[in-house]
Amino acid sequence: MAEKIEEFSATGRRKTAVARVTLRPGTGVWTTNGRGVDAYFASEALVAYIKQPLQLTGAVDKFDVSAKLTGGGIAGQAGALRHGLARTLVLSDISLREVLKGSGCLTRDPRMKERKKPGQPGARKRFQFSKR
Repeated sequence: MAEKIEEFSATGRRKTAVARVTLRPGTGVWTTNGRGVDAYFASEALVAYIKQPLQLTGAVDKFDVSAKLTGGGIAGQAGALRHGLARTLVLSDISLREVLKGSGCLTRDPRMKERKKPGQPGARKRFQFSKR
């Protein structure tokens, strides 16, 4: 019988972006929608933001990360990936929860785009007022 490999999966969300993250013990290989994390996210600042949960817990080269990202833009997907990664780390080791919670990695960012209201050109914008 084959030996079962431990694998942890979780979902992260930000704005309209959703990240399904899978974490398995390995050497630190990243796959994001079939590409490397550095190729998918061109900005170094976003890559550093995504890797923050792993750096806080000291698990940078201990896990292989595989992620499927849908919806939103690049920044929203980066936030979703960070959120999902933090959740998978907690599933792998519950003692990491306190560190990740304190740094805000486990908090789902509730800010969303405000909806457009009927009879207006935008969410807050009003039509131009004419006195005469």
